Amino acid sequence: MSKPQGFEFWRTKLRSAKFVVAPMVDQSELAWRILSRRYGAELCYTPMLHASVFIRDANYRKESLQTCEEDRPMIVQFCANDPDTFLKAAKLAEDHCDAVDLNIGCPQSIARRGHYGAFLQDEWEVLEKMVKTCHENLKVPITCKIRVFPSVEKTVKYAKMLEAAGCQLLTVHGRTIDQKGVQTGLACWKIIKAVREAVNIPVFANGNIQYLEDVHQCLKETGVQGVMTAEGNLHNPALFHGLSPPIWQMAEEYLALAEKYPCPTSHVRGHLFKIFHHALHIHRDIRELVASVRTIAEFKDVTARLKERCQADVEEYEQNPEEAKSHFKLPHPYWICQPYVRPGPDANSDPEKREVRDELNQKKEELLDSIREYGLSKKQLKKRLKHPSKNFDPNKKLRFDTCLTCPNPKGSRCEFSLCKGCCRQQASKEILDCEAHGMQYKTKAAKLETSAHSQLQNDSKIRVPSSDNEEHLLTSEPHNRKLNRSVSPMSESRNLSENVEKSTSPQEADVASIDL
Repeated sequence: MSKPQGFEFWRTKLRSAKFVVAPMVDQSELAWRILSRRYGAELCYTPMLHASVFIRDANYRKESLQTCEEDRPMIVQFCANDPDTFLKAAKLAEDHCDAVDLNIGCPQSIARRGHYGAFLQDEWEVLEKMVKTCHENLKVPITCKIRVFPSVEKTVKYAKMLEAAGCQLLTVHGRTIDQKGVQTGLACWKIIKAVREAVNIPVFANGNIQYLEDVHQCLKETGVQGVMTAEGNLHNPALFHGLSPPIWQMAEEYLALAEKYPCPTSHVRGHLFKIFHHALHIHRDIRELVASVRTIAEFKDVTARLKERCQADVEEYEQNPEEAKSHFKLPHPYWICQPYVRPGPDANSDPEKREVRDELNQKKEELLDSIREYGLSKKQLKKRLKHPSKNFDPNKKLRFDTCLTCPNPKGSRCEFSLCKGCCRQQASKEILDCEAHGMQYKTKAAKLETSAHSQLQNDSKIRVPSSDNEEHLLTSEPHNRKLNRSVSPMSESRNLSENVEKSTSPQEADVASIDL
């Protein structure tokens, strides 16, 4: 059966999804996807996964593919720069998703170092081969997520190249590779519209989505099939329902899901920082708690404490709303889920923000001064803040001799001078014991041999009464056959015939041989 393509794929497998949650590194994990689906998301992507790590690390693969029955439709996204590596990773994921996506849009410095994401957008031959290879060999469709070029014509040509290679759905982020951080600016919907009109596959738009009204406006202006959001969703998971719930409500729901579908603590902390963003500018002590706690129970306690603070401000706001609005300087009160607008290059001119930033920097410097030691870099000092007992003196670090067969440290008490992995291989191959590494291949083999020998002695001979009331020993043939599996059926019949002949008269032996 052929896989669906283009618009058929979008209508059937993706159920004509219009409201899409973007792939977000360490942020679009299962718990967050389920929360987003509760509030209107129709399609979700996994976080961006590294194809090479996905292939070699089974634990990474298991954590990355965590899903459940209600988590569909779902697309797995990979970053890669080699066709064979990308295909191997995609083959491992194809049975767990509705499509595989190639990330060609990440503009971060880590993507530059790894040579993937948007830093492949000028290597069209490599991208064409990656997309084509997966299109021809996967059971599910291949999709792509890109950033635009400053030129409309080049962006359209780029999109058509990917379509010709086999891309079945294209997500276009309307920003260039240089639009990030303080230079983020606005996404260009006009270029997205030009791409949509030039290709014959479904197109999703990405960029400038803060409220549900923006979603509808984008659909109207660009003509795309769906709208994807990242930042807007992180600050307000209920965006697609057009709701702006209290921040503690979203946090409580998310923490309950994170408890049901466990994920790394860093993911949970990142989500709470996003949801609580505006509130943490007012309740700065809560920020420190969010940064330091490590369990779901502790995160729940911090959420309850912030909820109590917020509800006290709600009462004050209801008594004097105008004064409270002027104080918060936000579209909504700070305890309401709402978007965060990244500051532009002139953000330093805001005296209030500069004062907050200077205060935080001063506090950090004071902490660093309190632990400052000769020879430690600023980065090491920050690590010392998180891990006070960490040893940075190379002269005091423990040194280990290397394994005889690999560069890893050898076991300090290993009698073969090997690391654990090499010791296991040698011990299993040569049937040896290593007390240091807990290898007991020789001991176990000896126990099995002793047990088998004892069983053989106990069961191989059975005493039966003879006709003259004397006892003689008769070999138990069925047991011998069980022990000696290498004996052929022909040999067993011959042996049985010989025993019968010894224990019967010549006439009886003839009858017995005929029966055999």
